[in-house]
Amino acid sequence: MQTSDARIAADGAAPLLLRAIRVGSGGPVRDLVVSGGRIAAIGTDLAPPPGSETVDGRGLTVLPGFWDAHVHSVQWASARRRVDLSGARSARAAADLMAAAALDGQHGPDEPLIGFGFRDGLWPDAPDPSLLAWSEDTGHAVALVSNDLHTAWFGRAALRRIGQGGHPTGVLREQACLDAVARLAQAGPEVVDRWVRDAVRAAAARGVVGILDFEYADNIADWTRRASVADLGVQVICSVYPTHLERAIEEGRRTGDVLPGTGGLARVGPLKLFVDGSLNTRTALCADPYPGAARPGERHGILQTPPAELARLMARAAEHGIHAAVHAIGDRANTLALDAFEEVGCPGRIEHAQLIDRADLARFAAPGLVLGVQPAHAPDDRDIADHHWAGRTDRSYPYAELLRAGATLEIGSDAPVSPLDPWHGIAAAVHRSGPDGRDPWHPEQAITLDDALVAASGGRRGPRVGDTADLVLTAGDPARVSARELREMPVYGTLLAGRWTYRTG
Repeated sequence: MQTSDARIAADGAAPLLLRAIRVGSGGPVRDLVVSGGRIAAIGTDLAPPPGSETVDGRGLTVLPGFWDAHVHSVQWASARRRVDLSGARSARAAADLMAAAALDGQHGPDEPLIGFGFRDGLWPDAPDPSLLAWSEDTGHAVALVSNDLHTAWFGRAALRRIGQGGHPTGVLREQACLDAVARLAQAGPEVVDRWVRDAVRAAAARGVVGILDFEYADNIADWTRRASVADLGVQVICSVYPTHLERAIEEGRRTGDVLPGTGGLARVGPLKLFVDGSLNTRTALCADPYPGAARPGERHGILQTPPAELARLMARAAEHGIHAAVHAIGDRANTLALDAFEEVGCPGRIEHAQLIDRADLARFAAPGLVLGVQPAHAPDDRDIADHHWAGRTDRSYPYAELLRAGATLEIGSDAPVSPLDPWHGIAAAVHRSGPDGRDPWHPEQAITLDDALVAASGGRRGPRVGDTADLVLTAGDPARVSARELREMPVYGTLLAGRWTYRTG
């Protein structure tokens, strides 16, 4: 995730002197000068450049700005406006939360009423159309989306709106779910772009300078449109889905290319492909079967893209300079993803790698391969994993083992699955715990704070002279705080190529 020189040259930010600031977590206290969009000097008693602003950095720490290496931008922007279902412990409880939202007067019957965040892997009951029957009386088109985005539960009015009024259960999974939610939640581009801008500003307030966007959309076109209306305020790598691959090839797009008209802030990303599904939906492809009453033919999860087709698509993209990003959660899915990368011989990414076969550890260190991981999922998923992956969780979310094997990790949120807040992932990677205060889950897989900060900043290990001034200033040193304080780390300001995208006050 290297910075584009075109972006720096076009920026024109005024020089900045950060006086007496701690340079890097646990680092020395020094002055730091930003000029021309880069870190120009680090030292003591530095003179302020002509026309510069001086900031008293005492009590602050400066770090490389954060990249969220896995975001669904529109879904995250929309989820910030949706009914929170994260606390629902049953299908009936989730339906009751939706019914209460329908009656609160905040959602008219002319707009879809969408809930987000349920986890049904341990529910005692199952989603049933009768639990949403009240929506017929209120006139609301109701949909409940799972935390992992792989399952959605629709009321009858919502099913009719998407042309599936005869669906027997209203429960859609995997691609059918993604397509249906996108259709139901569709809003005009001006509205969606406004939501995304708001979400980007909120991310900057947590130190984010860049995102890798895996939204299920034409991301190249969407981010180019957004840049034509307003400054993006963040760097964006735009993933490509198979439905848009041939057009990207025809237009000569290559991974890493800067998109014209975006001020150097948006670039072409990887081709997104899926091997399997998810843990909560019990569709992650595993070597061992899921316990209990698995769906017929899916006791081990599902294979979304057969190996031959996966390799064909990867090779087609690689031939034209487009890397691959392969979604693989179960251990069997990760083995198949590694097989495909070895067969094609191309660089790229494996997204998630939540459960691995230890026989594959050395293969994750292949040159040019990056693992996009989401540590904040581990404390969220621990109970579901302990049940559905019983006896195997010592090799789930295995970041310490992967780093020792030589793998390259990049931390993302998978927002809206987890909030677009890098500190949640950093804290979970270091402490293997979440905000609930429970004991660490498999603490042997914890990684150091330094390694977590590198993985959250696209590979940068501390601010250095000559680096692009994509920086975050924190109110304190992350090395000197508790797990809770790390998760809630106050951010004083965020710089993108030397200009403020967020600043307290």
